[in-house]
Formats: sequence, C-alpha cells, structure tokens
Amino acid sequence: MGRGKVVIRRIDNSTNRQVTFSKRRNGLLKKAKELGILCDAEVGLIIFSSTGKLHEFASSSSMRSVIERYNKAQDESVQSPQNPASELKFWQTEAAILRQQLHNMQEDHRKLMGELYGLSVRDLQNLENQLEMSLRGIRMKKEQILIDQIQELTHKAYGTRDPNAVNGDTISPYDLSISEESHGHIHLQLSQPQPQNFSDLARALDST
Repeated sequence: MGRGKVVIRRIDNSTNRQVTFSKRRNGLLKKAKELGILCDAEVGLIIFSSTGKLHEFASSSSMRSVIERYNKAQDESVQSPQNPASELKFWQTEAAILRQQLHNMQEDHRKLMGELYGLSVRDLQNLENQLEMSLRGIRMKKEQILIDQIQELTHKAYGTRDPNAVNGDTISPYDLSISEESHGHIHLQLSQPQPQNFSDLARALDST
C-alpha cells in the first residue's frame, strides 16, 4: 500500500513540528550542498526556525559573499533590465519622473515671471518669502563685489603698502558708506576726508 499524500499545512503539535523541521532542514541543506557540487553553482541558504534560531549554508567561502553577489545582481537588473517588458517599464518610469521634473520647473518659471493665477494665499506667501531671501542674497553679493572693487582700486593706487595704516595708526583716507533705499537700490558713496586727517597724515609721514 502506497504512502498517503501529505497535506501541506502548519503542524499544530509542537513536538511533531520540531521533528519535521529538523528532518526537512537537513534534507534541504543536503540538496543545496549537492546542487552546488554537481552543477558548480553558488548556493546560499538561510533558514530561521520558529524559535528564531539561524541555520545557513553557503557553497562559497561565506554567506556574506553570496549576499553581496545577490545585491550586485539586483542592482544590475534594475539598471539594465534583461527582458523587454522590464525594460519598457523601466523607461516608462524614467520618462514619468522627467515629465514631473519638467512640469515643476515650468511652474516655478511661471511664478517667477509673475503669472500668479491659481495660487492660494499660502502659495503666494511662500513665493514672497523665497523672493525676499533671493533678493537678500543678491544684495549681499553686490555689496561684497563693490567693496572688493574699491579695495582693489585702493591697492593699485597706494601700491603694496596699506593706505589705512601709518606707524600702526589707522588713518582712513576716504569714508565708505553703503546705503539701501526701501525699493532695493544700493548707493555706494565715498566721502572726502576731514581736514584734520591731512594734518595727522602729515605728522605721521614726518615721523617716518
């Protein structure tokens, strides 16, 4: 009389379940080892029992190398799909991402050009904050460029010697002032030195 068909379902009895686990685990590990030897295949097998105990087998030197090879193969399959269906899905996803990026850039450009229809109060407030931050950065950069240009011109006029220091005394030949009007225009002004500055400069030069 032949052996009856085994119903594949969870074994309720814990003892029978443990015995079955041990037998089938050993059989599975044996088959994995045979597959690696007979077919020259790299096999990795990981098993966690119901109690959380780890059982593993690797036909190569270590399980880590098998997992690294698996991860590398997964990355390559995503970047270069092997079958036409996967490749089509991959490029459809890429095209959708690019279309969304283009749409976002067009929306940002439209807002910056003053086309503000369809925006809520919160959207307008966020746009205003972004523009204010951008203007603040532009003004700071403009001021720094103007100051650098004045320093370069002063350096060329006085040579390598610092015109603001004579015998350790700080004498400013010109007063630099930067003012900003409410509408954002920046005014750079050089004021002439006070008369007493010339006398101080003369005495400093005589003492050298």
